[in-house]
Amino acid sequence: MSSLHNIPSVDLADFLSENEKKRQKFVQEIGQAYEEIGFVALKNHFLDQDLVDHLYREVKAFFALPLETKKKYERKEIGGQRGYTAFGMEHAKGRKEGDLKEFWHFGQIPDKDANLTEEYPENVQVTELPEFNKTGRKAYELLEKTGIYVLRALALYIGLEETYFDYWASNGNSILRPIHYPPITREPEKAVRAAEHGDINLITLLMGASSGGLQVQRKDGKWIDAIPKEDELVINVGDMLERLTNNKLRSTIHRVVNPPKEQWSKPRYSIPFFLHPRSDMKLNCLEECIDKEHPKQYEDITAGEFLRQRLIEIGLIKE
Repeated sequence: MSSLHNIPSVDLADFLSENEKKRQKFVQEIGQAYEEIGFVALKNHFLDQDLVDHLYREVKAFFALPLETKKKYERKEIGGQRGYTAFGMEHAKGRKEGDLKEFWHFGQIPDKDANLTEEYPENVQVTELPEFNKTGRKAYELLEKTGIYVLRALALYIGLEETYFDYWASNGNSILRPIHYPPITREPEKAVRAAEHGDINLITLLMGASSGGLQVQRKDGKWIDAIPKEDELVINVGDMLERLTNNKLRSTIHRVVNPPKEQWSKPRYSIPFFLHPRSDMKLNCLEECIDKEHPKQYEDITAGEFLRQRLIEIGLIKE
C-alpha cells in the first residue's frame, strides 16, 4: 500500500506571503494536485494544535454519553443537518448498508447582515458539556477561514478573480462533522466505516483522525492511504467544485476501511469540515473550464438543489 507521499503536501504560508513567486508556486501546486488526485495535505493553516486537542476531548466526551442522552439531540425532521445522527443511519450513494459510524453536526451561525435566501437551522446545544459547542464553533470559524484561502488560490488557478468564492463561502451552509467509529464487535457482513464516496460540497477539510483508515482512489484505480502529519489538514475537492469546474478539478472517490482484526477494539474519531456555499450559488459549469476538448458536462443547478438531491440519495432525508 502506498503512503501519503502520493498526496502532495502544500504550505499555506506560501500563499499568505507577499512574495509573488511563492504565491504562484502554491496556486500551481494545489491546482495541479486537484487536477491529478483531488487531495492535498496542507500545513500552516489557521488551527492550532491546542484547539484541535481540546475539540477531540470534547467530541470523545460527547460520544461517551449514554445513547439515550445522545438521542435527545437527534433532529430527524431536518435530515440531521444539526445535532446527533445515530450509528448506521447514513449510507454511501448507491449502497444500502449503513456506515459503521455515528456523528454530530455543527452548522453555520450567519452574520446578521448575511442576506441569506434560506434560514439555517439553529445549532443544538449540549447541556452536559459546557465547552462542547464553544470549542466546535471556534474550530468551525478557523476551518472556514482556511477553506476560503484555499478557494482563493483555486480561483486564480482556474482564471477567475481571486475573491470569486468569498461571498458564496462566507455564511455558506457549511458543516463541521465530528465522527465516532465505535469498536467493531463482530464480523461486518458488507458494511465498512465509510463506504467509497465523493463529498457533496465545494471542498472538505479534515483534521488528523485518531487512527488510519482513510484511503483515496487514484486515477488508475489503486487505493492509497492518506495519513496527514499531525500539523496538516487533508483537503479534498467535492462534487460541487468538480461540477462547477466541468471536471477540471477532481472530486476523488475515498473511503474509510475497517482496521485489521487485531485493532477492532479501538474506536476511531475524525472531524471533517464540509465547506458548502450559500444555497443560491449557481453550480453552472464555468466558461473558463469549457472548450472544444472539454464540452459542458452538466446541466445548470444551484447548490441548494444539488444538496437536496444528494441528501435523498444517501438516506438522510426522504422525498
